Amino acid sequence: VSQPEDISHKYSSDVTNFKCTMKLYLDEVDGAWVSQVENFDIVIISAGHWFFRPLMYYENGQLVGCNKCGMENVTDLTHYYGYRKAFKTAFRTLTNLKSYKGVTFFRTFSPSHFENGEWDKGANCVRTKPFTKEEMKLDGYILETYLTPVDEFKEAQIEARKSGLKFLMLDTTEIMLLRPDGHPNNYGHSKDKNVTINDCVHWCLPGPVDTWNEILLYMLDIESPTASDSKLKRAF
Repeated sequence: VSQPEDISHKYSSDVTNFKCTMKLYLDEVDGAWVSQVENFDIVIISAGHWFFRPLMYYENGQLVGCNKCGMENVTDLTHYYGYRKAFKTAFRTLTNLKSYKGVTFFRTFSPSHFENGEWDKGANCVRTKPFTKEEMKLDGYILETYLTPVDEFKEAQIEARKSGLKFLMLDTTEIMLLRPDGHPNNYGHSKDKNVTINDCVHWCLPGPVDTWNEILLYMLDIESPTASDSKLKRAF
């Protein structure tokens, strides 16, 4: 197409391809994760597209609503509700752990780039060069999905400082929004599989996603060159 026709918003709203509704306990963390995370030097928190699928939201063990469940007497709270609550719980857990001394990075939302049809009915991402800033703007549902956890991060960052913890934001949303050329498209699965949905969500390696590592290493070095070197040696 001569002009961008990003139909990713349909990917976030059409649930017909999802075969089940998952339960999400928004105020609980995974026991295996929380039992080990105090030993980590670097923690990267990120999430995104899984929150677009049908979800049942639970808090205090009780069903409080859902996202696109289509059930009577269950309030559709949208994906923004679950997305915000999940980040709040993760950030709060880290700031409350007495022995946690690691550096926490929050990596922002990574947009998809479906074009030329419905996401589950032939839409693709065949572009071979990036968008310009004039062609694609950070707005609409992508902007709101980006801002929702950013608000939670800013609050958590204030609390983290009180405990001497470093909470940093790896802000990749806008730069990745401009890279429709970085997805596997129809190469995102084995050639012998009969798959009709192209992959315009995940990223090719090598590809634009490698920039995340470069930014991460730069931020670690800027924060504390000596500390980052020792942390990286232990991590790798």
